[in-house]
Amino acid sequence: MIVNIHAAKTNLSKLIAQAEAGEEVIIARAGKPSVRLAPVASPPPRKGSWLDSLKGQVSAPPGLLETDKELLAEFEASEIFPRPGSDR
Repeated sequence: MIVNIHAAKTNLSKLIAQAEAGEEVIIARAGKPSVRLAPVASPPPRKGSWLDSLKGQVSAPPGLLETDKELLAEFEASEIFPRPGSDR
């Protein structure tokens, strides 16, 4: 389908819907084809988190992600993490 600019401005929503449905929509200026409306390809659905997308691309030294039990115990005993029942 070819429409002139004035008709395109008047019916833009309809023309977009037609282009999204797969119809070729060309907008003409002074009777000469100028631009084509086309749907934007949607990106593939993401699986997992952004961190998962880095699998195999990033490496960490062994033990980096392991929890230091001693350090964890110090944090839990500190005032930052009040014990249940305390007024802090």
